[in-house]
Amino acid sequence: MKRVTISVSDELEQQLIAFADSKGYGNRSEACRDLLRIGLEKDQGEAGGNARFCIATLSHVFTQDARGLEKRLSEAYHAHHELLVANMRVPLDHESCLDVIVLRGEVGAVREFAQKIITERGVTHGKVNFAPASGVDGRGGQKASRRRLTRSPTKAKRAGR
Repeated sequence: MKRVTISVSDELEQQLIAFADSKGYGNRSEACRDLLRIGLEKDQGEAGGNARFCIATLSHVFTQDARGLEKRLSEAYHAHHELLVANMRVPLDHESCLDVIVLRGEVGAVREFAQKIITERGVTHGKVNFAPASGVDGRGGQKASRRRLTRSPTKAKRAGR
């Protein structure tokens, strides 16, 4: 095992000690190793892992009064319509809204679109969560190798078939 030395603030050290104690770690090194693993796994997941296609949710909070922001967001949504599956907007107060967008497509394209939205002037918080989509061909359809769903014999009989 290799030794890695890091410097942290007093406040961060206290948080680490509290975390280690609350989770039952024998020492700070064990807690740091697990936190490092968690962070690396999270980063790998956000990068889409080894998957070529993904499903993702993009959530972002923005202020409605940011000059031109709603127009820029709308233009970005339309320019990347092939990635968008669904969009929900929730007013949070008189100035702020939360958008939650479900995205589907190639990992790189989804990541690039999400980053464009998150970095827009007026977007105050943004987060994207990726999940691999092994059964999706990236165009919104199922892979050709997947079986097509058929009606049950009872439903087909009722439908007059």
